[in-house]
Amino acid sequence: MKILSKKRVVAVLSILAAIYSIIWLSRPVKIVAIHQRSDFSDVLVLNFPLTNRGKIDWWLKNRAMLKEKYAIPKRSSYGSFTITFWDFSEGYKEEGKYDRRCFEDMPTEKNCVEKPPLFSIDDNGRDDITFKTSSQLYEQLPGGKIVPYESQMEVR
Repeated sequence: MKILSKKRVVAVLSILAAIYSIIWLSRPVKIVAIHQRSDFSDVLVLNFPLTNRGKIDWWLKNRAMLKEKYAIPKRSSYGSFTITFWDFSEGYKEEGKYDRRCFEDMPTEKNCVEKPPLFSIDDNGRDDITFKTSSQLYEQLPGGKIVPYESQMEVR
């Protein structure tokens, strides 16, 4: 009888853990702030997707909303732009530490976030679009397909 009840407890706890994980992973991305410098946009977010595919898919699904609601990306005179997404879970911090991204458009002492960035999109204005995550670089091919970036560099 004791073994059966231990198995039930383990099963119930496993189910609850799975439900909690699903709810936690499906939280919507929240945009907290946007800092703009010319054609560079820094977007501070909460609950950003964890996987590379999830980050790219989120961008593809939400780029029209970002353009409409936040007017990003802002293109340079020759058409390029860069958007970088930063984790805002720890809020703004003082400059102090060397590895922080600080925003000059905020005249307060706490105007920095921790590096590294979560995700970035670079468009050179000639339809060469790259996506950068912490572990991989991707390129968008002319037909729209997104593939891992293959360097064409030769070592001699």
